[in-house]
Formats: sequence, C-alpha cells, structure tokens
Amino acid sequence: MTDIVVGIDLGTGGVRAIAVDLQGKIITQTTRSYPLCTPQPGWTEQNPSDWVEASLDALFDVTQQLEGHRAIALGLSGQMHGMVPLNGDGKAIRAAILWNDQRTGEAVAEIEATIPRQELIQRTGNPAITGFQLPKLLWLRSEEPQAYAQLWQILLPKDYLGYVLTGEPVTEPSDASGVGCLKLANRQWDTDILDALNIDPALFPPVIESTAIAGQLRSEIAARVGLPAGLPVVAGGGDNAAAAIGLGISSSNLNRGSLSIGTSGVIFAPCDRPVPDPEGRVHLFCHVDGGYHQLGVTLAAGGSLRWYRDTFAPHLSYTELMEIAERSEPGARGVLFLPHLSGERSPHLDPNTRGAFVNLSLAHTQADITRAVLEGVSFSLREVLEVIGAIAPVHQLLATGGGARSHIWLQILSNVLQTELIAPKAEEGAAYGAAILAMVGVGVYPNLEVAFKILPQDSHVVQPQANLLYETEFKRYKLLYDALKAVR
Repeated sequence: MTDIVVGIDLGTGGVRAIAVDLQGKIITQTTRSYPLCTPQPGWTEQNPSDWVEASLDALFDVTQQLEGHRAIALGLSGQMHGMVPLNGDGKAIRAAILWNDQRTGEAVAEIEATIPRQELIQRTGNPAITGFQLPKLLWLRSEEPQAYAQLWQILLPKDYLGYVLTGEPVTEPSDASGVGCLKLANRQWDTDILDALNIDPALFPPVIESTAIAGQLRSEIAARVGLPAGLPVVAGGGDNAAAAIGLGISSSNLNRGSLSIGTSGVIFAPCDRPVPDPEGRVHLFCHVDGGYHQLGVTLAAGGSLRWYRDTFAPHLSYTELMEIAERSEPGARGVLFLPHLSGERSPHLDPNTRGAFVNLSLAHTQADITRAVLEGVSFSLREVLEVIGAIAPVHQLLATGGGARSHIWLQILSNVLQTELIAPKAEEGAAYGAAILAMVGVGVYPNLEVAFKILPQDSHVVQPQANLLYETEFKRYKLLYDALKAVR
C-alpha cells in the first residue's frame, strides 16, 4: 500500500478533492458544484448542507480510485470570510453568508463607531469590511435576533466542513484573521474588541496552528466516503494561503509572491512581521507557516472578462477574444476600463463604486474594447501592488488562474506591474496546498520548507518590457475612481 494524503478545497463555485502521494504527485482528483443564492441584490448565500453533500460525494469519488493506496491524513481549505451560524445541536440556523456579500454596511459603521478605525487596523491588520465575518454576526444580531439567540458557534466555511467531518469546532490563523477580530500579535481572538461590541468570545472556536490536527474522521463519515475511521484531519488554511503553500510561497522568501487571475484578482505577498497598511487599503492576514501576508483584491478580474464576453460577445471563446485583443495596441488606442463591476476591495474598500468604459469614439473597435478590459484589470492590480510594495516588496509573482493561461494577458500584466511573472508548470490550487499542510501535520515532513522540495519547479517566465505609454495610461486610470463618484 502506498501512502497518500487527501486535500479538499471548499470553493464558492464548488468543492475540489485530490489525493496526493508523499512525493507531491496527484493520484486522482474530482470536483462537485453547488448553487449560489442571491436572495436580494448584493446578497450572496449558500446552503451549508449543499457543501457537505458535495464534499462527501467528492471524497467518495476520490477514494474509489485509490486502490493500492492508503490515506494517512486529510487537509482542509476553503473560501474565506463566510459565516455559518450553528445552534446548540450543531445545526446551521440559516444559510451561510458569503465573502462577497455586501449587506453589512450598517454593521461596519457600528464597528468603527465603537472601535476607532486606526486601532482596529493596528490590532487586527484590517479595518471593518463588509465581506468579513464579524460584521455578518452584528447583522444577524440586528436583523435576525431570533436566529442570533440560538447561536452556539459561528464557523468559517472550511471549519464548518471540518466540524462535520470530526465533530470538533476549531479554526486556524490564516482563515481566522479574515474574521475581523483576530489579534495578530498573539493570533488569538481579541476579547477587548468583542467585549466592546458586546459579543461573547465563546461564540468563536479555538484557534490552533494550521498544521495542527483538528480532529479525527468520524466513523459514520468514514464509512460513507471510504476513508479510514479516525483519519487525522489537519486544520489547513484559507484558500489564498493554502494556494500559496501549493506554490511554495512562504515567509522565508519575501521576494516572491503570487498573482491569481480568477473571478477576482489577488496579489499575495509574504511578510515576516504583522505590519498593516496604515489606511487598511490591503489586507494583512496570518500565513499558515507562522508568518504573515499582505493580500490585495480586485473583485472583478477574470469576472470582468467573463461579463464582457457574456454580455457583448457570447458567440466567441476566450481564446478568440484574446486573439481579437492582440489586434489593438498597448493603451487600447485611448480606451480605459474601470473594472469595478462588483464594487471594489483594494485599495478603495468601496462596495458602491461601479465600472465604466471611458474615451470611446466611433473609431474604436472590438479589439480596442477587449484589450481595454485586460488593461483595466491590470491597472487595478497595479494600484494594489503599489500599496503592498510599500510594506512587502516582491520581485517575482507566480501567476495562476484562468487569466494566467493567456500569453497576451500575462505580458500586459507584467508590463503594467513592471514585475517578473512566472507561470508554474503545474498549478494545483488550494486543495493541493491543503494536502501539503496535511503532510506536515502528520509528520511526513518536519516543516513546510522541507515539504516545498517536492513541489514542481518553475516554468514559463514573462519579463516586463518597458512601456512608457502604460505609465501614462496608468496615471489617467487612477483619475477615474474619484472622477466618476459624482455620477453613481
């Protein structure tokens, strides 16, 4: 029997489960999807029972393909910031409120009226943000008091799945630091903040290390999915931190970060000390390796391209769109695109800002407009990188996600960011990082630095080309946010 570990990533669009051998090779993998609910504009929810059913089905699918292999651990990862409220029976009281939900504006204002913004940033690394879990809890108390009265625990999505698998409600620092009340100095819940908000700290689960064993797989779950009863379940990490581990990004190499171009665009930069941006324009979270990381988010990166395609060019493939964009020139002949289609996270923290095309004329073509979308997202990420770079400068970014498969978009990004981009040979994502964390958790490797030696080596390198036009266009782009506020 060959030993393997299982990694599972509970994403927004679906769950992915993988089996990885102890040399880092993926043996098998599967995905399962579940619906996203939007009961009101700006609200996003999912049913925790859908997560569980999809996850157990995915684990069963994986185990059916593991003849000759023996699972020795399971690691967790998942979407951050969501709130799963549980009653005393351990049952979800209502649907989970997700990371991109924007209903909590009044709760954010209540938090910042109680705890000064600068103090909150210094203590937790972040201001109060609509997508974080803590404002969701205040919203529940205000808007659904009967549900709030039943509360026993509130869990993050992956930690809820871990609770179902093991019966143990716990969390770990990388995910917990996106709640809004984790004290970065000691990586534990900030009871001063919770007391000021009149919230019982006991509602939050214990915080253990990311490589610690959260619990053992319950026998009834084991029987259903075909894994051994008592299998160690390792706490794991939030999706961005776990994906970074899958790329070998740690606090021991501060020169290398990552750039993910999925639905959102995320820049991840490791740092060895908890130094937040004074204005809270980017996030400061705990990393799973005991260090920290700066995280900046453009909410609609690949999402902007998908919206453009679905709305204006549904007959075209993404490959065809990229070919069309190449017919334009750097600067898209003056067309600018502001990708604030879902509001914006970094650096504006403004859920109400909206997107725009600017400088259109009769002379412009579909090629110009398509290229403007690619460049607009790149400019948005440049704004993020400028804030992060002042605290945690990086010289290389490992580029992942669907957008990183386009050679034209990679080159535009590299030119706009003026940063070397590396497209890894294999991009396995958060589930793979969860599996690596599980290996360390059960002692296969003594620490993450040793485990990184099994990761695939780097591949395609994109060097930035000097382009003074992009510097000029970026200055014009930065004027748009303030200029368009008056026409919301």
